[in-house]
Amino acid sequence: MSLTAANSVITLTAPSLGLGPVQLQGFAADDVTDMEPAKVLEHLMGVDGVLSFGFVWMERMQEITLQANSASNEFFDQINTQQEAVQDVYTLNGTVILPALGYSFIMTNGGLETYKPMPQVQKIIRPRKYRIVWNKVVPAPIG
Repeated sequence: MSLTAANSVITLTAPSLGLGPVQLQGFAADDVTDMEPAKVLEHLMGVDGVLSFGFVWMERMQEITLQANSASNEFFDQINTQQEAVQDVYTLNGTVILPALGYSFIMTNGGLETYKPMPQVQKIIRPRKYRIVWNKVVPAPIG
């Protein structure tokens, strides 16, 4: 089994905007997507040296990086434009499929947290990064 990312698929929807499912394409070569680690417990050390733990729900933060010439940038442009127009937030849902690992990840109740309206312009125009905050990310075997 290889670890290739070339056959990975990321699909997003914005149901209340009628967008999707949209398969994102035109990813940056060395930085497709990343999910930040989530702190899933709180802890407290008692004065007597006994450590206590408590489960907490935490958001899941995902960054998606698209080449500047990716047609999928339009998906994020549309969401941001509409959110600014109505001064409200549109909920996203998504799926990441990683055939190399035999897993998919279902993401629900998300929101576009950071939006890069224009790429950095250098010798070569740089990729655009977007950050989505998810309520839940659930792994599931493919097949």
